[in-house]
Amino acid sequence: MKSTVETLSPTRVRLAIEVPFDELQPSLQKAYREIGSQVNIPGFRKGKVPTAVIDQRIGRSTILTEAVQDTIPIQLRAAVIEHEVRMLGRPEVDITDFADGQPLKFTAEVDVRPEITLPDPATVEVTVDPVVVADEDIDARIRSLQLRFATLKTVERPAADGDFVQIDLAATVDGTELPGGSTTNFSYEVGSASLFPGLDDALVGMSSGDAGSFSSPLTAGDYAGQDAEIAVTLRSVKEREMPAVDDDFAQLASEFDTVDELRADLANGIGRVKKMEQLYSARDKTVDALIEAADIPAPEGVVKDQVSSQRQAVVDQLERMGATLQDYLSSADRSEEEFEADLVKEAETRVRTQLLLDAYADERELSVTEDEYMHEVVHRAQRAGMSPQQYYDQMVRAGVEASVFADIRRGKALSALLEAVSIKDTDGAVVSVADLQDTGHDHDDHEGHDHDDHEGHDHD
Repeated sequence: MKSTVETLSPTRVRLAIEVPFDELQPSLQKAYREIGSQVNIPGFRKGKVPTAVIDQRIGRSTILTEAVQDTIPIQLRAAVIEHEVRMLGRPEVDITDFADGQPLKFTAEVDVRPEITLPDPATVEVTVDPVVVADEDIDARIRSLQLRFATLKTVERPAADGDFVQIDLAATVDGTELPGGSTTNFSYEVGSASLFPGLDDALVGMSSGDAGSFSSPLTAGDYAGQDAEIAVTLRSVKEREMPAVDDDFAQLASEFDTVDELRADLANGIGRVKKMEQLYSARDKTVDALIEAADIPAPEGVVKDQVSSQRQAVVDQLERMGATLQDYLSSADRSEEEFEADLVKEAETRVRTQLLLDAYADERELSVTEDEYMHEVVHRAQRAGMSPQQYYDQMVRAGVEASVFADIRRGKALSALLEAVSIKDTDGAVVSVADLQDTGHDHDDHEGHDHDDHEGHDHD
C-alpha cells in the first residue's frame, strides 16, 4: 500500500491511497466465503461453492465490490497511522480508479484535530456576578408555597386573571367540529395561556352561566394555518384563598416550626442555587476566553454531522409529541434558516470546547481510571432510570462507550482549568471554585439535575 497526505485546511486533509491488487486477496477470499455461505446453488453445499460458480451465478463484480468495501477501512486505518493523522468524524471516500486485477486507488478527505497553541490559564481572568440572596428572592419562594397550599372558593363575580373556572368548549372550522375539540366542565386557570390563543381575553369579565365565542388560529393538526371558531360557556368562578404567612403556615408547608426558620432555610437553598449558577457562569466564561485566545477552528465535517444528528433528534422528539418541525417553527415564530443557524452555532461551540479540553488533557497527560469510568456509568444510568448494566449494554450497542472516557477526561481538564484561572465577582471578591464545585455536587446528588453542558461524543 502506498499513500500520501495533502493538507487542505488547518482542520482537513486528503489521503491518497493505492493498494496493489495482490493486497486485496484476503478481502476477496472473505467475500467468496461469506457469499458462498449465504447462497443456495443446487448440487453444492453452503460454504462449498467453487469461486468460478459464484462468479457465474452471482457475478465477479459483486465479489469485487464486497472486497473493496472490506479493504478500504483497513487500508485507510493503516494510512492514518502511518501519517499520524488525528482523524475526527467520518471520512469522505472516493474511489478514483479500480478494475479487476488492477490496483485500487482511492482518496479519503477527513477532518483532523487542528494544531492548537494553548494559552496559559493562569493569565485568564474571569468576572462573575456575586451571590446575593435578596428578600425578594425569598418572598417569591414563599409565594410559591402559598400557591401550593392555597384553597379555591366559589365566588359570584366576573372572572379575572388568576381565577380558576369550569368551562365548556367546542371548536369548529367552517362549521365542522374539530376532532377532540370539545370538552365539558374543564378546569382552567384564567391568564395561564395554556389553551387556545384568545381564550383568556374571552373569559375575563364573564360570569357564571355566560356564553360567548372567539376566533383562534390553529398551529398544528389537519387544520393548521386556519382559524377555529370556539364557543365557550362559563359554569363557575373560583378564586384562590392564600394562607397567611405565619408559624402555622411554616409548619404546614415545611418541617420548620417558625416562619423565620423557613425563610432561613429558603435563603440557604437559594444561595446554593446561585452559587451553582456562579460556577456555571465561571465555567462558560473560562472556556469562551480560552477558545478565543487559542483561536480554535471548528472542523466543518464534524460540525455538519453534529448539526444533522441534533436536527434529527429534535424531529424525532417532536414526532413522539405528535408534532412536526414546521409546527414547532410556526409556534416559535422562527424560520428554518434561523433554526439551522442556531444548530450550527451550538455545534461549533461544542466542537471547539471538546478540542480545547482534549488539548489540555493531552498537555497534562490526564487519564481515566476504571473506577472513574464505572462511577460515571452508574451516575448516568441513575439519571436515565436504568440499571448500570442495562445502560452500559445500550452504550455498547450504540457504539458510544468510548465517548464516556472522553467526557470524563474533558471534565477533569475543565476542573483543572477552573482551578488555574483567576475568578472574581464584580465586587472584587475571589471566588473559590472548590467551594462552588462542592455545592454543585451536593445539589446534583440530591436533586438529580444534569449540568453537563459541555458533554459530547469523541470523534476519534
